[in-house]
Formats: sequence, structure tokens, C-alpha cells
Amino acid sequence: MKKKDTLKNSLVFLYTSVVFCIFGLQLKTQASNVFQEPLQGIQTVNEFKGHVYDSSSKDPLAYVDINISGTNISTITNNEGAFLLKVPNEYLNKTIKISLLGYAKGEIEISSLKKDENKIYLDVSITQLSYVNVYGIKNAEALVRATLNKKSEFYDNDRTKMTAFYRETIKKRNKNASLSEAVLAVYKQPYTNGKSDEVSLVKSRKSTDYSRLDTLALKLQGGPFSTLYTDMIKYPEYIFDKNDLSNYVFTFDESTQLNNRLVYVVNFKQKVNNDEPLYYGKLYIDSQTLALTSAMYNLNLSNRTLASEMFVRKKPNNAKVYPTVASYRVDYRTRNGKWYYGYGKIELTFKVNYKRRLFNNVYTLNCEMAITDWEIADDSKLIGEKLKPNVVLIDKASGFSDPEFWGEYNIIEPEKSIENAIQKINKQLEKAES
Repeated sequence: MKKKDTLKNSLVFLYTSVVFCIFGLQLKTQASNVFQEPLQGIQTVNEFKGHVYDSSSKDPLAYVDINISGTNISTITNNEGAFLLKVPNEYLNKTIKISLLGYAKGEIEISSLKKDENKIYLDVSITQLSYVNVYGIKNAEALVRATLNKKSEFYDNDRTKMTAFYRETIKKRNKNASLSEAVLAVYKQPYTNGKSDEVSLVKSRKSTDYSRLDTLALKLQGGPFSTLYTDMIKYPEYIFDKNDLSNYVFTFDESTQLNNRLVYVVNFKQKVNNDEPLYYGKLYIDSQTLALTSAMYNLNLSNRTLASEMFVRKKPNNAKVYPTVASYRVDYRTRNGKWYYGYGKIELTFKVNYKRRLFNNVYTLNCEMAITDWEIADDSKLIGEKLKPNVVLIDKASGFSDPEFWGEYNIIEPEKSIENAIQKINKQLEKAES
């Protein structure tokens, strides 16, 4: 594979580029309410908070899907297993379904939930089969090829209007330097056509403390689109498509379960005779439909020079910048026999070495997007401000002074470090106003 082809066809290289710029010391905190009316419509909701744990180890479980049965309303637990679910009054008599790879499906009546401090425990699922024995598939690469060929059969082929929550954080070492959050309207194109998805901004807020960035500002170009493009079924050209599979080695791992259904696990990594930075990770494939249910993967960053060229779009002349971590995750959900994009996450870590400085700086960027509701889209125009694929979200307006800012929208519950950052932002705002 030629270098320019790799640059063209890789998600992180083309869309998740990073800009390092010089700024004066300042604090920016802004709020924007681009579109007032929620996509779900105006209605009273009830909030339920809690944590999801492993029933044996009692460890908190991240990335757990929590869905109101019979609806498209859902949320996801954060890295600390915490969740916040907003339930409209009309659905209080329903149940919530709780699902996570490797665990047995859970189901709880909403009427039995408390307003806060709910503790939900999931049991590890027991998998009896550990290899592919259906469809006449003999090896892991053949299974992956079959999965890529299945998108017209088992993925949502309607144009849908999705409500999504997006969060983007930037840290210098362990200190939060920038926090951006937004509710988005995602117009998801059918999996069978070649049109790209469209995104518009509904509500957003941000706070950026450039003093914590040591006058160096790290910005993610692409923002919400970066998480959308982790959808390798819709966008195989950014990860690997059928023509790129020969650059990888595929092997079977021990199978697991999702919602009490067998899921095949395929490991993949680039061949040793290919020195271009490619991916390695795991694919989780539903045994009944051969649909991709989840993927977790990283970029091989051993070639530091090439990796830096692929990520960094602008930097100070006296600094060397290179990535040390580039990890990705995508999860799909299913309803009425069809799979659709549900969650995407990217984590990037960079080292910055300055000339004539003894110590280097480490910056970590996290962005994640969860689909919290969706409906079949009509032919109406986009709601709110349409975003471009090269958008830098922290350059958009955003505020943290209003505790009810998100209203009835479901969001990803902030982790403790983010909660602490928001509390500090509010204290700064109160000081400035007094």
C-alpha cells in the first residue's frame, strides 16, 4: 500500500487531525442554545441516576447500554459505571433493558427505580461455543468479509434523524484544560448509499482555560464527525474495506455474548511486511446475523515520524509533537432486527518536546458520542446550525452557569474529574459575577 493511499483511507489521518496553536493566557466560558425545542418534543421527564456493576467483582461497568423498552431512547454508562436516564412520563410503566458485551441481558421495571443511587448488577455470561461453525466459514478473514457484505441486509437502511450527545475533553497531564459538550442532530444516511451523514448543532457549551495549556492550545479538527466515522460499516474506507483486508492478519479469539446471543470475536493486526501505520484490535460479530456489534482498536504508532505527519496539522516551530496513543471504539444497537450506530469514542495522547526544555508535556484528548434517540427522518431541512466535517467544536460558542442547561435531553453522566472541572468553572463564573 502506498503512503498516500494510507493517508487517504484512514479515519484518523484524514478527519481526526490535531492543531497545536499559540494563544495568550485567558479563560473562555461561553454558552450557545442554537435550537430551543428538543428533538423528542416538549414533555415532562423523570431523572434516574445510578451505577452498573459486575455482580461478582462489584467493579463498575463502562459503556453499558441502557434503553427504554419499545422506544429508541437510550443512554450509556461512563467510565465509572454511572448513568443518568431521563424518562418521559408516558414511559414510566415500561422497563429498561441493560446490555453489555460479555454479560447476560438485564431488564428492570422503571417503576422500581429510585431517583438516585440505583445499583444494577450484571452477571457474566457463560459461552459454550468458542469458534465459528455456521455459514460454511472456515477462517476469520472470511468471516470479516462476510460481515462487510451484510450491511444491506441487517443494518438500518432508512434515513434517520438521531439525537446525539457529544463530549470532548482535553487534558494537560492530569489537569482538565478544555471541556466541550453538545447535543447534536445527526442525519444518518442509509447504509446502502454512498452519501455522508450530516450533523447540526442543537445546544452546546464549553470552557477552555488556555493558562493550563502553557500557551499551547490543542484542538481537534473534525469533532463529532470523527466519532461518526468510527462506524466502519458505513465508512469502511476509513478503517479497512474489502480491498484492504489483505494487509491484515485475522485470528479467532474466545467467543462472548451480547443480549444472550453468541458473539464471535476476531483479532486483527497488520502484517509484519507492511511498515505503514495500520490498525490492530478486536471485532465482535453477531453469530446469527454476522453483523458487527462492536469494534475496539488502536493505531500502530511505532513509526513516530509518519504518525506525527498524519495527525498534526499545525504546531510551533520549536516543538516536536507525536502521538503515543490512538484508540477507538464503536458500538452498534439493534431494534426490530436491524442494527444501527449507537456509540463512538476516540482517545488520543500526544507528547510535545520543546527545544532547549528539560521536560516534555503530555496532552490527552477524548471525544465520545452516544445516540440517545432516533426516528425515521422526513425530507425536511436540517435543524440548527449545520456543521462541516472539518469543524473545531471548541471554536463554537458554549456555558456552565445553568444547571438545567440540557433540559430533557439525555446525556452521558460526567465522570468525577469532569464533575470537578464543572464545579470549578461555576465557582469562577460566580466570582466573576460578584
